[in-house]
Amino acid sequence: MTALLPASDSRSAMLRAVVSRSALAEGAARAVAAAGAGVADLRRDAWGHGLLETARIAQRAGVDAVRVDGADEVALLAAEGIVATCERRPDLDPALFYGLPDASATVAGEPAMSAVGRVLSTKDIAAGSGVSYGYIHRAPVDSRLALVTGGYAQGVVRALGSRASVEIDGVVHPIVGRIAMDVCVVDIADAEVIPGAAAIFFGGRGPLAAGLAEWARITGMTPGELAAVLGQRTERVWLD
Repeated sequence: MTALLPASDSRSAMLRAVVSRSALAEGAARAVAAAGAGVADLRRDAWGHGLLETARIAQRAGVDAVRVDGADEVALLAAEGIVATCERRPDLDPALFYGLPDASATVAGEPAMSAVGRVLSTKDIAAGSGVSYGYIHRAPVDSRLALVTGGYAQGVVRALGSRASVEIDGVVHPIVGRIAMDVCVVDIADAEVIPGAAAIFFGGRGPLAAGLAEWARITGMTPGELAAVLGQRTERVWLD
């Protein structure tokens, strides 16, 4: 996952919604296999995954139609030869379609979306020192912190502060303190973490592939709602 966001690209420091075409295609195929050709729910910009590309993938998977939010989207997709509707009820399982975790944190296949930020910097922290706004977290022991891109402006919900985690170089580290507008702070203990390393909030193939399930438990929102918010507030990157 580190290679998804080249360190030489300054824009890559921002939190991104990385969407895998292959994972989405596999999810669409699973949903169609489970229920037959039906109506896929592509409202809210395809749940944050990107309407047009997701609609193309859904069509190739054999869906009968896609449900969208309005007449403009129906016309947009009609120009692509894709049947869209604002009336028909979606009947394909969105968890299968998008690779979203269920209540038991199980994902069928690979999640289509990953939320990927960057480590901006690291610093030591002494036991008893406070972290982020209001110092709601104080280090219980001497440790080391990483400043990571991704905050509430991009859909990393404030309630996740001191309760959720991120994956850096395959290791899961806790977010500590309050979530800021564009960044959060992670306790990396004695891990060797360098600035520029990818920080995965959820998705991918690593230990936080089903991380949206924990976000849902903490926030009371659904995995679909959380993905839709983040996907529409960040730069979207498509991978094959």
